[in-house]
Amino acid sequence: MTAPVRTVGMIGLGAMGAPMAHNLMKAGFAVSEWARLPESARLQVEAGARVADSPAALARDCDGVITVVTADADVRAVLLGPRGVIEGARPGLLAIDHSTIAPSTARACAAVLAERGVDCLDAPVSGGEGGAIAGTLSVMAGGSAQAYARAEPLFAAIGRTRVHVGASGAGQVAKAANQLALCVTLQAIAEALCLAERHGCAPRAVLDAARCGLAASRILEVMGPRMADGDHRAGVESRLHWKDLRIVLEIAREAGVPLPGTALATQSFSALQAAGGAKLDSSALITVLRTGGSRSAGVAGEPAA
Repeated sequence: MTAPVRTVGMIGLGAMGAPMAHNLMKAGFAVSEWARLPESARLQVEAGARVADSPAALARDCDGVITVVTADADVRAVLLGPRGVIEGARPGLLAIDHSTIAPSTARACAAVLAERGVDCLDAPVSGGEGGAIAGTLSVMAGGSAQAYARAEPLFAAIGRTRVHVGASGAGQVAKAANQLALCVTLQAIAEALCLAERHGCAPRAVLDAARCGLAASRILEVMGPRMADGDHRAGVESRLHWKDLRIVLEIAREAGVPLPGTALATQSFSALQAAGGAKLDSSALITVLRTGGSRSAGVAGEPAA
């Protein structure tokens, strides 16, 4: 029987990773950290975390390693690259990746690490920065039942909902499906508010009515007011949802599944990137619909591309 995880190495201390690390410490886990930008670890160090000089060092010294980074290339680098986790890995290490990446990348990394006796889970999360801070994330995990059982106490520290979706890569497929539903709904909310505005209706009044009907949803509750008020500073940067949509379309192409709604939402997100809105909250999607997707329009005070 593989020993339970008590010491955790954390790689990636951004808007999601930092509060996740804090919640792991609150739950009693000994946390060590590595970040490309050392200042990212300052608050966790003040709370008792240790700092390692490389991902390999974390793997040598910890029972489990968690990654929360941005893109496929980042995951490959910290897991399999020079001074990466693989260089310090030993049989029995548990590797959990909470990043949102392509399922094929998750499977490939897991296969390489398995040769070193490492248990791997791709376990992307949903719930945003607020959920990471509150410890109420939704965790969707792919990998073996044994690895999931070992990870469950860690997941309980960061998430309210934890689901073992299936084999390696399944967690990323589930996250892709989640992002599909989220982003297509954002497109629909933006279209609905634009239509209402053109007919002289106050967006806030339309939202109040929609909240009481079948259109009510968490996305409408959070993102609708941001769209109505033109406040696109908070939340997830649109470039990240744009990245996720491209993953969705790629795995749909691989499976031969037509996704016309996703294709349309991706076009709108692409227009938002071109208009200078990459680092704005995804509620800024409404701005490209208001301007017809013009590259020259600019976005909510951001310079046009």
